[in-house]
Amino acid sequence: MQDASWQAFSERVTYDDGLHVSCAALTEPLGDLQRAAMRDRNLSVLGTLAVFSERRGEPADEENPVAQDMQRLDSKLNVLMAMLDQLLQRGADLPARFPVSFNAVGALLPSSVWPAGQAQALVRLHFDGCLALPLELVARRVQERDADHVFVSFETMDEATCDAIERLVFRHHRRKVAERRSAAS
Repeated sequence: MQDASWQAFSERVTYDDGLHVSCAALTEPLGDLQRAAMRDRNLSVLGTLAVFSERRGEPADEENPVAQDMQRLDSKLNVLMAMLDQLLQRGADLPARFPVSFNAVGALLPSSVWPAGQAQALVRLHFDGCLALPLELVARRVQERDADHVFVSFETMDEATCDAIERLVFRHHRRKVAERRSAAS
């Protein structure tokens, strides 16, 4: 018998890449304040990732001084963000990097990262460019997919976080397709 969440997961585009991932057992349900704080952090992380992945579609107007100032300001902010990320990483012990597949429904994770004997856990996904601030999602173990992988479904995700994850997944998928096309030609 196939679980409905696995069916929904497999019918959607997924973010497939190597990420630093960890899971922490949840022995008690999260309170409303904890969920609200997690939601705000997740939306902040997803917003940061969206800004970092933006690409300029049009070249800057070399003649326009305002455009030149904006480009310089953008470059300075990128350097500051990279420096801040480096500072935050110094104090953070990153988990190991594993191949992960996820979307707003759930994730396919290595069995070794899921806490043994636990039905629920907090999944932490660390993205390049924002390594010190993980995306944290409450997940329920649904099924083993093979000897090395477990499928988990995300629980109690609000619509804004779900939409932001779907946008992240779509942008990542589109970038990977463009890289494959570029490499093929």
